[in-house]
Amino acid sequence: MLFKLKSKFKPAGDQPRAIDLLTDGLEKGMKKQTLLGVTGSGKTFTMANVIERTQMPTLVIAHNKTLAAQLCNEFREFFPENAVEYFVSYYDYYQPEAYIPHSDTYIEKEAMINEEIDRLRHACTQALLTRRDVIIVASVSAIYGLGSPTEYEKIVLHLRKGDELNRREMMEQLIAMQFTRTNAELKRGTFRLHGQVFEIMPVNEDAIYRFEISNRIDKIERLDPVTRTVKLTAEHGMVPTASRDPRSVGIGTNPSQSPLGKGKGLEDVWFFPAKHYVVGQEAREKAFVRIKEEMEAQLNFFEKHGKVLEYERLKRRVAYDLEMIKNIGYCNGIENYSRHFEGRAAGEPPFTLLDYFKRSCSRGERPFAPTGDGFLTIIDESHVTVPQVRAMYNGDKARKDTLVEHGFRLPSARDNRPLTYKEFEEKVGQTVYVSATPSEYEIRESEQVAEQIVRPTGLIDPEIVVRPITGLTPPRLPLKREESVSPLFKEGSGGGQLSQVEDLIIRIEERIKINERVLVTTLTKKMAEDLTTYLKEKNIKVAYIHSDVDTLERIEIITDLRLGKNDVIVGVNLLREGLDMPEVSLVAVLDADKEGFLRSETSLIQTIGRAARNVNGQVVLYADNITKSIQKAIDETQRRREIQLEYNKKHGITPKTIEKEIKNILEEFGINVRNAKGAKVRKIKGESVVDLDLMGDARPIKEIIKDKENQMREAAKDLQFELAAILRDEIRELAARKKVKSL
Repeated sequence: MLFKLKSKFKPAGDQPRAIDLLTDGLEKGMKKQTLLGVTGSGKTFTMANVIERTQMPTLVIAHNKTLAAQLCNEFREFFPENAVEYFVSYYDYYQPEAYIPHSDTYIEKEAMINEEIDRLRHACTQALLTRRDVIIVASVSAIYGLGSPTEYEKIVLHLRKGDELNRREMMEQLIAMQFTRTNAELKRGTFRLHGQVFEIMPVNEDAIYRFEISNRIDKIERLDPVTRTVKLTAEHGMVPTASRDPRSVGIGTNPSQSPLGKGKGLEDVWFFPAKHYVVGQEAREKAFVRIKEEMEAQLNFFEKHGKVLEYERLKRRVAYDLEMIKNIGYCNGIENYSRHFEGRAAGEPPFTLLDYFKRSCSRGERPFAPTGDGFLTIIDESHVTVPQVRAMYNGDKARKDTLVEHGFRLPSARDNRPLTYKEFEEKVGQTVYVSATPSEYEIRESEQVAEQIVRPTGLIDPEIVVRPITGLTPPRLPLKREESVSPLFKEGSGGGQLSQVEDLIIRIEERIKINERVLVTTLTKKMAEDLTTYLKEKNIKVAYIHSDVDTLERIEIITDLRLGKNDVIVGVNLLREGLDMPEVSLVAVLDADKEGFLRSETSLIQTIGRAARNVNGQVVLYADNITKSIQKAIDETQRRREIQLEYNKKHGITPKTIEKEIKNILEEFGINVRNAKGAKVRKIKGESVVDLDLMGDARPIKEIIKDKENQMREAAKDLQFELAAILRDEIRELAARKKVKSL
């Protein structure tokens, strides 16, 4: 068995049945299935069990990088001995190349590629090409062009202890693999030669490989890049198993030889290219001919139509790129020429991460691979992710069309693109959609639906209360847990003269008295800000979250809510998914009857789920009219409540609020986000630096910098990129201050 699930929990509630159904469906060759799992029912644990049973390499796709990172960490906890990797695109973090004609604004592709993102991407592709027990958790960027796995795998370097060594040939090979020679500090994708010592730092792991050489390789060691000591622990996913291909970096082919060295060193090491877009000399020369032919055709087109600016722009751009590729083998934006380097026809889909999965699967038989694909695809939050996958192609095409039209790119750049949805479906093979609210598409396409309604914790879906918006209609009283939702609208005494905001304030104050928290959703950012201001005037501790709020500030706001520094968060759609806050017992939806994306059946059910982790969970829908979406959300919530209540009664379960440790990830790394965001800027000997809060730390600045560099690496390893970015900025400012002091 390759995949080994480790957990102190056993499947419970609906989980065993869901696991059996999905596993049986995969064994029977079902192409598509759906796991309908309510919030808090342990969907990730269920899928982990399915992976262990089927022993299939797995691609998990999430609709944003944050949720993907969370899922990756969860799967790593379940599978500590297997390769669980995180895959994102540069475009998840950076603005892609674009041109805005009406303002004549050209946005160049970010040239400074995040080193950690690059490492993660290479770790994914190398894991797929060297072992069978692989789980990749990816954003939708899994369908972007990535470069040929055949070429990537073909150009490798194998260094063995005792082999004769030609230094010049080895350096030429590394340069051909897009490694860079340096005499300074080693970074990923670089190498250096000092006398009888040769050092290489691969792109897929945080380690340096040190070779002691004479006329042959005498010793191979794996070093920590910071301390320079021999590494005694392997990187995640580097545990030697029977599934591993001997070409894994740092793993010797001699099974008796420890991959960790133990003072003896390694027997051999394999290195993959430092870039995903690599080609041999012969293929490169053929590509140059095709690129020049295409350029001449496009230049003739511009000349014919009198587009002088576009003519000169394209001519200079392509000439510069070809010269860079000729001399150093690479250029910024080389992926736009990938069709020519890979020999693809116009319109033919590019290679993507999915092709690396297919390459991996071709290496050995899978217990469950009736379709011949051999890998499993899990689409998390499918009601959001599937539409995203559908939209990627058209969005990219529109951007590329503008670039081509104005002479920034050749027409073949259009073929550096995401897959169409049809192409995606053809490549992924067997698929499981996972959602608390799967859309009609997923249900219709699936050969079976496995429901996971019961929560092992016994927690019941929150009760639903409907109140008027204006206060002019009769009040609708809260339901008791034993009552059915169907006869929801009972008229009572009290007049119903309170507006939705007035009623909300009363409910908030009631929750504050019992030390519980509240989420409020509005229709617009402006409404969220205005309501926050109004609640503050009522002496309520409140903050708002929407897309304009910095990611780091969002983290702080959510942490403050859990800690009780705030009692309420007001937001728009950011409060629907991905938040795990058991302290929240009340969710209020303002203007719930305004039909649309934010008030659809799916959105309402997702929002209702935010209160499902607290035993006192309640949702208030403020509406003057009962829309179809509201009614469906109520009916579905009641159905789930009844199933859970029956289960609890049968098994004698008393629901308890989920207890989850409150972690402030900012403080864990010694960062005061307010200082980082709002620090005063002053002039020191002509240099503008952030006034960092160093009071109480008497250490030399050099030592503080070194400490923060270690923290930054750890943050990046834990997929906390925003945190790593702040640490990086602090390091830069500290370095500037050190320089000033030395003057």
